[in-house]
Parts: sequence; C-alpha cells; structure tokens
Amino acid sequence: MSVKWADEIVVIDSGSSDKTVEICRDFTDKIFFHPWTGMKEQKQHAVDKASHQWIFSIDADERLTDAIKSFILQELKNPSYDGYRFPRQNFFLGKWMKHGGWYPDMVLRFFNRDKGYFGGINPHDKVIIESGKVRTINRPIIHNSYSSISQYLTKQNLYSSVSAAERVKAGKTVMPALIPVKTAWKFLETYFIKLGLMDGFHGFVAAMGATYSTLLKYVKIWELSDRKRNVS
Repeated sequence: MSVKWADEIVVIDSGSSDKTVEICRDFTDKIFFHPWTGMKEQKQHAVDKASHQWIFSIDADERLTDAIKSFILQELKNPSYDGYRFPRQNFFLGKWMKHGGWYPDMVLRFFNRDKGYFGGINPHDKVIIESGKVRTINRPIIHNSYSSISQYLTKQNLYSSVSAAERVKAGKTVMPALIPVKTAWKFLETYFIKLGLMDGFHGFVAAMGATYSTLLKYVKIWELSDRKRNVS
C-alpha cells in the first residue's frame, strides 16, 4: 500500500466479497462498512470518519509515488494552500496513455477538510473548494485503470447507468435526434481533437470506449425520461 506512511488510513467498504478488508487490516484498524450510496457519498463518508485535518483521497486502483510522499510531508509543516491537485498517469491495458484526455487528467486529492468536500455528479466525483487557494503539483498519481477490454466495457456500462440516473433525477432530458450527433462528436473529440490517435491502437480502443459510453449514457437518459413520462 503506497500510503502506509500516513498518520491515519481510513477504508470504506460497501460489502466487498474479495480479500479487500483482510488485506487492509494489515495496514489499519479504521475500516468501516457503509452501504453503497454513490461515489461522492462514499468518499465524503471517509472524510467524515477521518480524525485529521488534512485529507488525501486515493482510489483502490491508484498509488502514490515517493515524490508525492516527500511533497506532502514537507508541505504539512507549513501549508500555504487549501488544496492541491495532481495529474494522473493513467495506464490503459498496460500502456501509459498520453493523449485523448487521459493525461494530465488533473485531480484535486490533497485538501484541508474545513475547506473542501466531495461533490460533482456521480460517477465523476470531485473535491470542491469554494473559497480557498488551490495549487497544481506536477507529480503524477499512478492510476492502473483497466487491465482488460471486458473490465473496461463493464465499467462503461456501469458508469453510463449511474450518470444517466443522476441526470434524469436532476430533470435532464435529451432529444433522440441529438444522440447520434453527441455520440459522433465524442469520437471526434477524443480521437482527433484531443489527439488520442497519437496513442496508437490503444488510443483508438479508448476513443471507441468513450464513444460507446456516451451512446449508452444518452440512450439511457432517453429511456429513463420516457419511462418517467409514461408513469406520470
């Protein structure tokens, strides 16, 4: 575990069936069960369970480098900002993706809990600091995102369902005629405008995955909205 040097490690488990909890017990006794309520909700629950002022939020498929560790330990002596964002070095099917929106993929992860909280729209949670200073640190978090195509497509299906449900709950709808346009635009944006093609065949696969996810999301928004109208 790349954060075993931290003063406190808090783990939130929503009922995993593998050895996650067993492994985590080797590093911390602050393991809490919390029924799944959403990405941002789970992460905020972890913040609420922490006893320290400064929080570094990290996902199970991410790890910190020694460079980030050194920065954090030094900065904690006299913090001059309220939050710090880092680039993520994303590995997709074993390749470090450098284009297509995969890098630098900035994420705010280290923050003063009095200044920041988890918000955003699930499944894309983010730390929000409404009044405070944020600094960008050019030391990447390692993110081993997807190890197989099957895992990638399964996640796209899950994320599109969560995203669609959240948007319909907020009153969003979509015209069916716009869905092909939005889907085609996602491929153009990812593969050409954001230069996903520079990542070779991996870039093409990633762009197609993003396009597939976009199609699913908007079709599901249309489906849920139509069902909601028919019920009412």
